[in-house]
Amino acid sequence: MVSHDPRIDAYIAKSPDFAQPILEYLRVIVHSAFPEVEESIKWGCPHFLHEGKLLCSMAAFKQHCSFHFWHGKNVVGATDKEGMGQFGKLTSIKELPSKQALIAYVRKAVTLREAGVTRKPAPAARKPPPKLPDDFATLLKRHAAARKTYEAFSPSAQREYVEWISEAKTDATRQKRIATALEWLAQGKQRNWKYQS
Repeated sequence: MVSHDPRIDAYIAKSPDFAQPILEYLRVIVHSAFPEVEESIKWGCPHFLHEGKLLCSMAAFKQHCSFHFWHGKNVVGATDKEGMGQFGKLTSIKELPSKQALIAYVRKAVTLREAGVTRKPAPAARKPPPKLPDDFATLLKRHAAARKTYEAFSPSAQREYVEWISEAKTDATRQKRIATALEWLAQGKQRNWKYQS
């Protein structure tokens, strides 16, 4: 028995006219490939799940739709399509792969879920160490204890001090923050030491 979430019915009904047939078609494909699929709304758009775990999702925007597999690269392979999902910005059913191909993708997504395959998060982009403001750098050179602590900190801990000093709106505030920073650094304290347990 096909189980439809009425929230997805409502989502499709509220979507732009061009999007409604695309969303209905994708929904039928997913149910054809995997009749036990569960439906839900997550992050404001329709999702299809297997035992509570994400398989794929679809979304409608003002001028296009998207269809996205949770294990995208493992299901469809690498793509260079624009927009959310592996099939680009969809404006018509004709832009999708064949019905057989889509069914095969859904079944592959189910197989991956049943095998316990998890998605590896993309590595976070590392920010470069912060560039010291000249006035702070000059004073830091003269304060050995503060400099030693600052240099031992991680780039993110260093960045907290640099941003705090750089965000000062007046020169008087900036100078006060530099003096405080030097004092706290000499004591081995991070910028937000008051909130650390």
